[in-house]
Amino acid sequence: MPSFQWHGRNARGQLVDGRVEADDSDAVAEQLMRLDITPIGIETASTRSTSASSLRLGLGLDQPDVNDLILFTRQLYTLTKAGVPLIRGLNNVAESTRNPLLRQAVLDLVDNLESGRELADGLAQNPKIFPPMFVSIVRVGENSGMLEDAFLQLVHYLELERDFRSRLKQALRYPAMVIAAMFIAVAILMIWVIPVFAGFFAHHDATLPLPTRIIIGASEFTAQWWWVILFGLIGLLLVFRHWIRTETGRYRWDRFKLKMPVVGNILFMGAMARFARSFSMTYRSGVPLIQGLTLVAHAVENEFVGQAVNDMRTGIERGESLSRTAAATGLFSPLVLQMIGIGEETGDVDAMLTETAEYYEREVDYDLKNLSAYIEPILLVFLAGLVLVLALGVFLPMWDLGAAALG
Repeated sequence: MPSFQWHGRNARGQLVDGRVEADDSDAVAEQLMRLDITPIGIETASTRSTSASSLRLGLGLDQPDVNDLILFTRQLYTLTKAGVPLIRGLNNVAESTRNPLLRQAVLDLVDNLESGRELADGLAQNPKIFPPMFVSIVRVGENSGMLEDAFLQLVHYLELERDFRSRLKQALRYPAMVIAAMFIAVAILMIWVIPVFAGFFAHHDATLPLPTRIIIGASEFTAQWWWVILFGLIGLLLVFRHWIRTETGRYRWDRFKLKMPVVGNILFMGAMARFARSFSMTYRSGVPLIQGLTLVAHAVENEFVGQAVNDMRTGIERGESLSRTAAATGLFSPLVLQMIGIGEETGDVDAMLTETAEYYEREVDYDLKNLSAYIEPILLVFLAGLVLVLALGVFLPMWDLGAAALG
């Protein structure tokens, strides 16, 4: 579909411009008129810009993040609370949305509403933008006449999810930078530094010890075949990405992540917190239990945990209780199982699930604060071993040469 660059004036008479994809310029003008924008000029966008935009879309660089979805949901909450007609409000939201994919999704939503579809059905037309849980909560809100409360719950849920991801990334940033710096330092030594010592040793015709011969051999191979190593690493990365996109690969990788030392426990408790929080929201919103567990299985973003949630759904379909199916998964601690059991007895499952989510979130916060203290000794031991090997490999023959020179 071709892209068009347009210029026009909005309802206040201000000059505005932008880019939009449409079949022809008439479709662009019709779309602008729906947004209360009077078009002044419409021209085909340059091929270079279109190619760059297609490249960004292909790489997923323009995919809306959780902040865009939070802002959109909060705008919908404000519109419904103020009683603004939904179509007119969504037109204004589309005009103020900076993300091109989200803007187009909002415009598609307006078209669906104008054709007589419900809001949830319109949102479901863009599953890559609006996840199934988002659509289901909105659908329940529409059917119960509590759409405003549904948007407010979604805003709260998305904000908690954003804060958790931010804390996890912040905690892992320092170890990732240290590991990257170590690999860069080793690459520099192997390509530029070690060959200098190798030439020096060869000039003096010295008998080299085994560690030195191994290091020099690795250095010569790296210096000569660095491009093979680089393309090999890129190929392995592409194969790995393809593998984890398969059903079996994704399941095994997600299970392996939860068993990783130090970080695995944090990821596990984060998945448990996400499960309890999302399950509590669907339960409180009135989503049927079976459907809610199906949505939660996708919301946890871990195939291993999601499979356990699907097993819970299967057990409930057979008539078993929630606490019994949760215990059968083997994922929950006895304290959490007791809280879910109390929730079933008192009829307050959503509150107990919220307490469970807060319990896991507190545990995650504590471990994230101490993550550096856990990882730093491991990094120091690894770095010390690396430095020891390089130092012995380089300086042992130099000591032998010095001893031979002295007599």
